[in-house]
Amino acid sequence: MIQNKNMNTTQYRLLLRIVKGINILAMTALFGFAWYVFYAKHIRAPFWRRGNWAVIAIFTVLYAMYGRIYDAFKISLYRISDMIYSQTLAAIFSNAVMYIIIWLLNQDIPPVWPLLLCWGEQVLVAVLWSLCAHKWYFHTFPPRRTAVIFDRRPGMEQLISEYGLEKKFKVDLVTPVEDCLADLSVLDEMQAVFLCGIHSHERNLILKYCVSRQDIQVYMLPRIGDVLISSAKQLHLFHLPLLQITRYEPNPEYLFIKRLFDIVVSGAALLLLSPLMLIIALCIKLTDGGPVFYRQCRLTKDGRTFMVHKFRSMRTDAEKDGVARLSTGENDDRVTPVGRVLRKVRLDELPQLLDILKGDMSIVGPRPERPEIAAQYEKELPEFALRLQAKAGLTGYAQVYGKYNTTPYDKLQMDLMYIAHPSFMEDLRIIFATIKILFIPDSTEGVAVGQMTAEDDVLSEASRHE
Repeated sequence: MIQNKNMNTTQYRLLLRIVKGINILAMTALFGFAWYVFYAKHIRAPFWRRGNWAVIAIFTVLYAMYGRIYDAFKISLYRISDMIYSQTLAAIFSNAVMYIIIWLLNQDIPPVWPLLLCWGEQVLVAVLWSLCAHKWYFHTFPPRRTAVIFDRRPGMEQLISEYGLEKKFKVDLVTPVEDCLADLSVLDEMQAVFLCGIHSHERNLILKYCVSRQDIQVYMLPRIGDVLISSAKQLHLFHLPLLQITRYEPNPEYLFIKRLFDIVVSGAALLLLSPLMLIIALCIKLTDGGPVFYRQCRLTKDGRTFMVHKFRSMRTDAEKDGVARLSTGENDDRVTPVGRVLRKVRLDELPQLLDILKGDMSIVGPRPERPEIAAQYEKELPEFALRLQAKAGLTGYAQVYGKYNTTPYDKLQMDLMYIAHPSFMEDLRIIFATIKILFIPDSTEGVAVGQMTAEDDVLSEASRHE
C-alpha cells in the first residue's frame, strides 16, 4: 500500500490508468468524429472500416506519446493549469501530425477548420478532465504522511509548499539525519520520505529501512556521484555482479544520427525562419543603431572554445567594466526593449542555428558556458568541468527541467543525467519538451541581484560537501 491502507499498489496504479485512459479516449473520440464527418470520404481511396480505425489509432498513439513527453497526466504532482497546458500542447501536435497524414491521403489540400474545431473541443475536455481528475484524486487519496531528512540541504518542506504539493505530501517530520539514525522507528508511520543532501552511508541505512517497509516511498535528491553511477553498465565477472563506469562514450551510430539530425534540422530551420530573423535584425538595428549580433566565447566538448552567436538583447555597453555578470531577468536594466521580448520566447538564440550547422554546437546538449564564469564555478565545484564531456547544445535537460536561476550544482546534475544516458529518443523528447517551456516565465527568470557574478553564492550548500 502506498496511499491508502485499503488499497494495494496494483489497484492504485490500475485506477490511475483507467482515469488517464478516459482522457485519451475522449480526445480520440473527438478526433474520430472529425475524421469520419469531414475527412474520411474525401481521401483518394476511401478506407474500409479497418483503415478508418487505423487512422484513429495513430492519433491515439500520438496523443499518448505527446502527453507522456509533456507530463500531461500526472494528476498527483502537477497543478490543474499545468495539466491543461500540457494536454493542450499534446493535442496541438497530435492534430498537426494527423493533418499532414490526411493531406497525404487527400486529393487536394484538406480544410483545416475541422481540426481547429476539434482542438477547441479537446481543450474543453482537458479543462473538464483536469478539474474532475484533480478533485477525484485528492478526495480519494489523502496526503501522504511525509518525513524530510536532511544533512547539508534543508528546505525541502518549503519547496513542497512553494510548488503546491501539500495535498500530496503532509510533512509531519523534519529532522537532521543524525537524529533519524538514532531512532529509525520514527519513520514507521510515514508513507513518504525525502532524503536531502545525505552522504551515501547514512542514506543507505535509511533507504534499506524504508524499502523493508511496504508502505514507504523514498524521494532522494541525488549527489553527483549518484548521477555518475546511474550511467554504469551491469557486468558479471568473477561470478560477481559489477558496475562499469566510464566517461561519456556514446555509440558511433548515435553520434552519426545526431550530427545528421543537427545538419538537416538547423539547415531547414534557417531557411524557414530567415524572414523572421530578418525582421528581428531590423528591429534591433532600428532600436539603437548597434550591431545585430552578439558574439561571445563559450566552452564546448573537452573544453574547446568557440564563438557563440546570438541576437543582441542588451545594450552595447552591458559589460563595459569587463566583469562577467549573469542576467537578472526582468530586473536587468541592461536588456533593451526588443531584447526583453526576444528573451521571453528565446528568439535571441536563433543565430545559434549557424553554430549548430558549423558543428560547434548540437541541438541538444549542455548549454555552453563562458570560460570566465566556468572557471569561477570550478573553484568551488571542480566537478563542473564534467559537463564538458558532451558537445554544447541549443537546449538541454537543465533548460527543460530547471530555470535560468537554478544553481550551478543542480544544473550540473541535470546535465550529467543527460550525459549518463545518451540516446536519440532522449534528444527528441528534450526537443519537444523545450517547446512547452517557451511561454513559461519561470524558465527565463533571472538570478537574484545578489547573484550577479559567479562568485556570489551561486553554489548550493550541498556542493560544498560533495
